[in-house]
Amino acid sequence: MKSHSTTILTVRKGSTVAIGGDGQVTFGSSVMKADAKKIRKLLNGDVLTGFAGSTADAFALMERFETRLKDYPQNVTRAAIELAKEWRTDRSLRRLEAMMIVVSRSETLLLTGNGDVVQPTDGIAAIGSGGNYAMAAAKALLAHSDLSAREIVAESMKVASEIDIYTNSNIIVEELTCEN
Repeated sequence: MKSHSTTILTVRKGSTVAIGGDGQVTFGSSVMKADAKKIRKLLNGDVLTGFAGSTADAFALMERFETRLKDYPQNVTRAAIELAKEWRTDRSLRRLEAMMIVVSRSETLLLTGNGDVVQPTDGIAAIGSGGNYAMAAAKALLAHSDLSAREIVAESMKVASEIDIYTNSNIIVEELTCEN
C-alpha cells in the first residue's frame, strides 16, 4: 500500500520509546491541513498509536483497536492480532487504506491491512509516504549519535519532511518510559 499522506516514525532507545508524526493532510496534490494530530494516546496514555493513509479509515481502525485494547488491556500484542484478524476477514474493513504503528512500554508493533502484525527487531518502525526516509535517518542517528529517542524521531522526521512532499515539518512527538 503506497500512502500519500504522512509519515509516522517510532524509535525505542534505552528506557524510552518515542513516536512522531507530521501534520500534513493532502487531497490529491493539494494540502488540505497542515497541523493534523496523527499520534493518539490510548488506554490512559499507556499506549500510543500513529496512523498513515486515509484519515477516515485510520480513525475507524483506531476506534476498533481501542475496543480491542479494552478487551485485552494487559496484552497489546493480543489486541493488535485480534484487530488484524478482523481487518483481514471483515469485508468492509478490508477496503480500508491505512496502516498503524502501536507502541506500549514494552512493545512496538506495525499493523497493516494485509493482516500483518510486525514487531521490528531494532525498535524502529515507520509508515507513510516518507516512512523510508525517516527510517533511514533514524537508523543512522541511532547507530552514530548519542541523541535520545525523542531527538532521533524529531530529527529523522525533519529529514523526511525535506524529501517527501506529502510530509511537512509540523511534527508532534510523544514518548513513554519503557519497562526494564
